Amino acid sequence: MNLTLKELAGLFDHTNLRADATRGDFQKLCDEAREYGFASVAVNSYPVAMCREMLKGSGVLTGAAIGFPLGQTTVEAKVFEAQNAIDRGAQEFDYLLNVGKVKEHDYGYIEREMEALVGVARKGNIICKVIFETCYLTENEIIEAAKIAGLVKPDFVKTSTGFGIAGATPEHVTLMKKHAGREVQVKAAGGIRSYQDAKIMIEAGATRLGSSSGIKIIEEMRHILGE
Repeated sequence: MNLTLKELAGLFDHTNLRADATRGDFQKLCDEAREYGFASVAVNSYPVAMCREMLKGSGVLTGAAIGFPLGQTTVEAKVFEAQNAIDRGAQEFDYLLNVGKVKEHDYGYIEREMEALVGVARKGNIICKVIFETCYLTENEIIEAAKIAGLVKPDFVKTSTGFGIAGATPEHVTLMKKHAGREVQVKAAGGIRSYQDAKIMIEAGATRLGSSSGIKIIEEMRHILGE
C-alpha cells in the first residue's frame, strides 16, 4: 500500500453514529477530522447543520446517514430524509438499501429505490453511497445488488453500517468492485480498527473507509513510518 499519511487520512469518513452523541462529541469529531485531514465526518441527519458549521473552511465534508441503521423505511421516507439532510448542509449521504427486499430477490424494488436516492444526490450535486449490509447477504445477492449499482451508478457502494452482525470483509469488497464496474467506487466500513484492517480493505479495492478508529489507524501508520 503505497500511500502517504495524508493520502490514507483522506480516505476516511470519521464516524460518530451513536444514539447518545452530544454537541460536545460532534465538536470533538469535527476538530479531529480537521486536524487529521479526513475525507468527511459521518453523522446521523440531525447534527448535519451543526457539523457543517463546525467544519467551515476545513475542506472536510459533512456526510449524513439515511435510513439508518436498518434500511426498513419507505423509499419516500428515505428520499425526504436525504433531501432534508442536503437542505441542512450535507455534502454526501450514505443510505441503507432495503435488505429484506434483496433477500426476497425483489431487485426491481432495489433498482427503483436506488434510482430515487441517486436522483436526489444528483439534483443536489453531492455524493451518494449505497450500503448493502453484506453480512446478511449471500454472494449472489451481493453480486445482483452490485450489478444494479453498475446500471444506476451511485458514487459508491458500501459494505456495512457497522451495526449489523459483522462488518466489511476483503472478499466482499472485491466482489462489489468487480460487479459494480469501473464507475462505482467501494467504501469498506464496519470493524476497521487497525492499520492492517485498513491496508487489507484498500488492497481489496476500497477507496473510502468508514471507521471511528481513524485516528488510531493513522497513528499506527505514523509509528510504522517512524514519523
